[in-house]
Amino acid sequence: MLIRNAELEDGSIADLRLRDGRIAEIGRLDRDDETCIDANGGLLIPGLHDHHLHLMALAASFESRRCGPPEVADAQAFAQCLRQAPGSGWLRGTGYHESLCGPLDAAMLDAIVRERPLRIQHRSGRMWFFNSAALDRLLAAVPAPPGLERVDGRYTGRLFDSDAWLKQALRSEPPALDRVGRELAAVGVTGVTDMSPRNDAFMAAHFAAQRACGALPQRLLLAGLPELAGLALAPGIRLGAVKLHLHEADFAPLEQAAALIGLAHEQGRPIAIHCATEAELAYAIAAIDEAGARKGDRIEHASVASDAFVDEIARLDLAVVSQPHFVSERGDEYRAAMDASELPHLYRLRSFLRAGVTLAAGSDSAFGHWDAWASMSAAVSRRTRGGHLIGADEALTPEQALDCYLRDPQALHERRRVEVGRAADLCLLDRGWARARTDLRRELVRATFIGGVLAYSDSIQAREPA
Repeated sequence: MLIRNAELEDGSIADLRLRDGRIAEIGRLDRDDETCIDANGGLLIPGLHDHHLHLMALAASFESRRCGPPEVADAQAFAQCLRQAPGSGWLRGTGYHESLCGPLDAAMLDAIVRERPLRIQHRSGRMWFFNSAALDRLLAAVPAPPGLERVDGRYTGRLFDSDAWLKQALRSEPPALDRVGRELAAVGVTGVTDMSPRNDAFMAAHFAAQRACGALPQRLLLAGLPELAGLALAPGIRLGAVKLHLHEADFAPLEQAAALIGLAHEQGRPIAIHCATEAELAYAIAAIDEAGARKGDRIEHASVASDAFVDEIARLDLAVVSQPHFVSERGDEYRAAMDASELPHLYRLRSFLRAGVTLAAGSDSAFGHWDAWASMSAAVSRRTRGGHLIGADEALTPEQALDCYLRDPQALHERRRVEVGRAADLCLLDRGWARARTDLRRELVRATFIGGVLAYSDSIQAREPA
């Protein structure tokens, strides 16, 4: 394939020849017997990489009712959303936040939906709520886990940190990823890092099958359990970090976390530690200090970080993978729930860069939206949906925001470029960067190439070989 008249990041206009899945030539090129696409001066950049998402949860969300902010704004809309859901079997809701109706329980959900089994996932991903019909089905399948809350001998319908039990009780098969692949390609994403902490051999096999059938065209960096290190991974799948998902209410002994970090390093893998609170961040830093840091170790989210913690992250040479769009998507709820003194420390961006910390971004889908361009826009504006400004000093330039999605997934301190010899994983915009940078949105994406193959196009006209 030949891409003509593309703007490169240095502002020059060039043609690119793609051959055998790679960029073969860049310059002013004569057309050979090949398909030709005219970029019309649109910016051509490396394909975006989502550095933190959960593919299975994202796929499942497409078959679920979205029942939390901003789509659902109050208790009445929450009830209406569930009652109007089509079908008669299991009803699955996602994105719930207690600002709507407080902590849900079975009795509250029975008053809304009684006849069909209902399960609602909290926005954090760590908690489920069931109505009585759902409890009856689940408990008939398998015994209750410790995480299923019980008060005065009765189950409340609240399940904490027990996804493995729920999966067993539902006897569910992992979903197909065809829609996930299409949606990601449409926003220019050519690679993803799946950060689900329970990724194991079974999930690696499922991802391999989804790539083999073409459902998931994106390249995959697979984080998860230590046992992944012993697997022969399929083409297009590479081994990622060992994931440590911290729970502030239930920290393991520090030496246990340090041992896991040491095991990851022995396998030649970084550690990726989920840190949604400052307590979790303090624990993570102490554990890494105990085990010793390795280049590539990363903090996921760093949701709240004071200046002292920014300095500690820089001292240990850790990378941070942030979710800039959470300021937009959740900022109004954060303003209502958090002390005003904490807000400047929320999802910091520029402070990390000033401290010399490598900064990348990921959607955390399905717990955040997968649109990388909306995330970049949020990184630049730092505004909530309600128009409030949070942490103006943390705003990035459009170039810095884009850079967060162009980091090398296996070496976050390195930045990918459009260069001869690189994989032809590319994102073509419909305009040059001078115009695009003022209005970062998904509609800019004109075409996405993965391995030199057109994975998405917005009515692009390709001239076929004569």
